[in-house]
Amino acid sequence: MCKNCEINSVIILSSGKKLCKTCFNRYFEKKVFKTIRKYRLIEEHDNLVVAVSGGKDSLTLLYLINMIVSKRREVKLQAVLIDEGIKGYRSKTIKDAEVFCNKYSIKLNIFSYKAEFGHTLDELIKKSKINPCAVCGVLRRYMLNKYSKKLKATKLATGHNLDDEAQSILMNQMKHNLEISARLGPITGVIKDKRFIPRIKPLYFMTEKEVMIYSHLKGFTSVFVECPNSYESFRSDIRDSLNQLEAKYPGTKNGIVKTFVESLPYLKQEFKFKSKIQSCSVCSEPCSNEKCKVCNFIEELKIKL
Repeated sequence: MCKNCEINSVIILSSGKKLCKTCFNRYFEKKVFKTIRKYRLIEEHDNLVVAVSGGKDSLTLLYLINMIVSKRREVKLQAVLIDEGIKGYRSKTIKDAEVFCNKYSIKLNIFSYKAEFGHTLDELIKKSKINPCAVCGVLRRYMLNKYSKKLKATKLATGHNLDDEAQSILMNQMKHNLEISARLGPITGVIKDKRFIPRIKPLYFMTEKEVMIYSHLKGFTSVFVECPNSYESFRSDIRDSLNQLEAKYPGTKNGIVKTFVESLPYLKQEFKFKSKIQSCSVCSEPCSNEKCKVCNFIEELKIKL
């Protein structure tokens, strides 16, 4: 039974508290809005672009940001969807995104790997022996930054949740990538640069389970589907390990992220003057070397093909 109103509960939080549908929705929204206020993720006259996939996280994020924007007319909002070209997966989520954006009158901009790079992700995987998740992450980040700039965004909102962040923190620890960890947090980046659109994560302190239940209760998606390539990655192994620890020791993920957030200011200060941003000699997008990872990948791919 719900702790607050003694109605049948829909979730048991990691703290052990049980909540009914109404109380859970109120708890969820209040916590997300608190994150936005505390870290000043949305400010006056922002032109927000939300990265949408059509899945539970991104549609939940878009819904909540739209709630805020509808009351603050000085803030603009639109969505961007990157179509990687994954057969039997992306086409389903695109439909959900289109239905959602039509319902709430939000402009949806769709860009594809095929148009940008000449190949879908499926074609790239088929023609070259690459790690799907590794290359997809690089290409997606490249396109999101590029087209957010073209849409004159002041911030790019992504649906990363607490589970995602806990996974990233552990992955960077295991690979000794502290400089990359310094870029994490509710608002990303170590230094400000007009070539990078700042990324905000309003769902930062919400678990994947909480987001899934909220999305289900709101009826945002027609079906929950996972990318077929997600099981072939280091992240998937970390995810499974964290889920096992969370099941045995509730609150594990929350503890990892909260501890990290407390140390984040020191990390950002440490790498503030060590981070050097250059412009790619080929595409002019920001990077840390003479040529960005995307252009290097495309060049290698042409040689292999």
